[in-house]
Amino acid sequence: MVKDLVCGMDVDEKTAKNKTSYKGKIYYFCSPACKKSFESNPEKYAGKK
Repeated sequence: MVKDLVCGMDVDEKTAKNKTSYKGKIYYFCSPACKKSFESNPEKYAGKK
């Protein structure tokens, strides 16, 4: 399981339908809305841990 960086929800990377690549890393999301939020401002989320 990985965390959706937008909402903090746990996401199973093996079955996640919403994912995107940024700076060579794949990020997984619980919904298309979270994916869209990430893609609109990836630095806001990718910098968080």
